[in-house]
Amino acid sequence: MAFFRPTILDSFKGYKQAYFFEDVLAGITVGVVALPLAMAFAIASGLKPEAGIYAAIVGGLLVALLGGTKVQIAGPAGAFIVIVYGIVDRYGVANLLLATSLSGIFLFLMGVFRLGTLVRFIPVAVIVGFTNGIAVLIILSQIRDLLGLQIDKVPSQFFSLVQSLYQEIGTFNPFAIFLSLASLAILVIWRINKKRFGMLGNVPGTIFVLIAATLTTSIFSLPIETIGSRFGGIPSSLPSPQWLGISWESAQFLIAPAMTLALLGAIESLLCARIADGLTHSRHQPNQELMGQGIANFCVPFLGGMPVTGTIARTVTNIESGARTPISAIVHSLTLLLIIILAAPLAKDIPLACLAAILIYIAWNMGEWNKFIDFKQFRLPYRITMISVFLLTVMVDLTVAVEVGLLLAFLTFIYRISSLSRIERTQAQDYPFLEDLTGKVMGYRIYGALFFGAVQLLEEIENNLPQNAVVLDFKNVIYIDSTGMDSLSELIHHCHKQGLTVYICGLAHQPHDIAKRSCFYQKMNADYFCHDLQAGLQKARQSIA
Repeated sequence: MAFFRPTILDSFKGYKQAYFFEDVLAGITVGVVALPLAMAFAIASGLKPEAGIYAAIVGGLLVALLGGTKVQIAGPAGAFIVIVYGIVDRYGVANLLLATSLSGIFLFLMGVFRLGTLVRFIPVAVIVGFTNGIAVLIILSQIRDLLGLQIDKVPSQFFSLVQSLYQEIGTFNPFAIFLSLASLAILVIWRINKKRFGMLGNVPGTIFVLIAATLTTSIFSLPIETIGSRFGGIPSSLPSPQWLGISWESAQFLIAPAMTLALLGAIESLLCARIADGLTHSRHQPNQELMGQGIANFCVPFLGGMPVTGTIARTVTNIESGARTPISAIVHSLTLLLIIILAAPLAKDIPLACLAAILIYIAWNMGEWNKFIDFKQFRLPYRITMISVFLLTVMVDLTVAVEVGLLLAFLTFIYRISSLSRIERTQAQDYPFLEDLTGKVMGYRIYGALFFGAVQLLEEIENNLPQNAVVLDFKNVIYIDSTGMDSLSELIHHCHKQGLTVYICGLAHQPHDIAKRSCFYQKMNADYFCHDLQAGLQKARQSIA
């Protein structure tokens, strides 16, 4: 299996003992950072907190062992919250686990068929639109716990969610509001001033806030919801593997959600890997990364975990802490496992208002709001695409938003490429030997790409035909598709019916290849093919003489 080679196998050339200690310390640091995030993402997704912890432990370990990057940390991500919550709300937790395993299969197949590089071709406008849309939805989904509202189940649809929040706004809990706003304020202040705190500034702000909020809630017995009051705490060990109970009746409805999970997971993971490459000056293997992510997502649900992908915040933390190899990601998983074994009973006192504040803080930072502010860097079609994807993500559905965004980007691309293609009629003064043949011989230079979006160029030629011969120069054509070849054949057929001779010049590279594959050369006499435009015009003159 030469196509399957995890990066960890090539990560230890010149490895030193000092590097190992750096990896271990980085892994411990990022493991501590990952704990509150894993619980918060799971709770926001409509799951128990342990679903996020199991995903971070098992998924992070498998991606470290089988993925295509050296320092990436995999686990639950904020981008999944909206999709996972929607699946849980519509199909239930059991079917979410099935959809996650299906997404793992799709991710693995994407890697096998070398589609890792294609994910990079998704336009920035689409990525920014749905990233900001997801951030808004995460913030909205946390308002219940942020304000301590008495809502049994938060709806997954935007308008129902807003209506529910509006109707129950009077049930707010002042203690929850105080704790959540204080937590947000500390997170912001910690980020801005952490260098002033010396060694204490190395402690992640989320950990400091989590400890402070938990102690405050316990000491003062604040009447707010905690992990213990809502979920009964978290287990102190990994669960035994369980069979998912796969059935076609369930699977057929989950293919679309699974594809959405796979696509979003691939985008998040490869974007994260590219950021890691920029920080470490290395290069990841995109297809191997997709295969590693696929195996992780296939296996995690058997232990009750939620979907995983590459996580930018934890990966950057890992790099800044000195990580060099996948050893740090392995230590990160082991650290999380050790924490739940030793400290699971303490988690029951963690206030949900604090976790809501952490999630809102993360959602705000994951959004690329500056792209909305500085719209001048985008053309009008890209602005329309970005806003459309954003609004559809927030108000309708992420799958629909991505589909519409890709369609709009596709149409914009076709328009832009077709507008760059053009034809240019030869002038008699450039070729003195044609001065006495005005109206009898006409030459055209074609520029750009002759594809289904630009075949109108040939229609322009067809509407301006001379009396005797047409010379078409393809020297500056970089691409012709099958529709372009069909249109060219139609033009030649039309010219022959009118009694005109057609000379073809300059077919090279890709246009030459498609002409051979479509048997275009066999359909025409070899005398009608010329090396360049001047030779074609000379032949046309001789044929008339």
